[in-house]
Amino acid sequence: MRNRSINRPAIRRAGIGAALLALALALGGCKGPDTQTVPNETAQPELGLLTTLPILWAEGDVGTLLSGENGGSWVREQLDARFRPVPLDRLTQLDDQRYLLLAQPRALAGDENVALDDWVRGGGHLLLLADPMLTAHSDYGLGDARAPQPVALVSPILARWGLELVFDPAQSPDEQVSGGPLALPTRLAGSLGLTGEGHESRCELSENALVAQCEVGEGRVTVVADAALVEDADHPSESAADALDRLLDAAFGSPSA
Repeated sequence: MRNRSINRPAIRRAGIGAALLALALALGGCKGPDTQTVPNETAQPELGLLTTLPILWAEGDVGTLLSGENGGSWVREQLDARFRPVPLDRLTQLDDQRYLLLAQPRALAGDENVALDDWVRGGGHLLLLADPMLTAHSDYGLGDARAPQPVALVSPILARWGLELVFDPAQSPDEQVSGGPLALPTRLAGSLGLTGEGHESRCELSENALVAQCEVGEGRVTVVADAALVEDADHPSESAADALDRLLDAAFGSPSA
């Protein structure tokens, strides 16, 4: 019989490897506490946000923005208490959000109007603040792309839902408080009218025509013809915080519901 040489170091290495493999399998079979991520049913819902107002970030130069000292406004704090705000560049980015806030948005492109209408009809809930004569102070001059939109340019989408926005330049420039349960602070507000030409939509106006609430397809739209409530990031009126809560409840439902 021919002797075969035995490679003992190789055997030892193989034995150690097998032992480590067995240990790993044993540990894998001994489950500790279940650490699987469980969806948080109470997680805050996303709120899509498109605005030219300093809501998410206050106005400031590039240095201020990069320093991290530009923390947004009181409006953001109230939104954060209910939602996870998601800033949108274009309304064609609307995806799984159920809620959307348009606060004095820039002029919308044609494909954005189509995307917005489709999103609402599919079950989205929209709060639109459309001010025909914005009174907010801005550090940026008229025509500067960083300045808030001075006049709401949302006529095409409002017409689609059977609404029109009108403005009376003869009204008092002083701050007012609207009548009705919402009691919103306003300044140089517009009013909304029913055209009777909406496409598969049904709208009701508040007593003073400041607010319209519409059923559009499977979705819901709340339009306010003023943005004074949220236009001042630093010095809100005394009633602004409570008024914003009431408006969010009306548009999106109470967070405790």
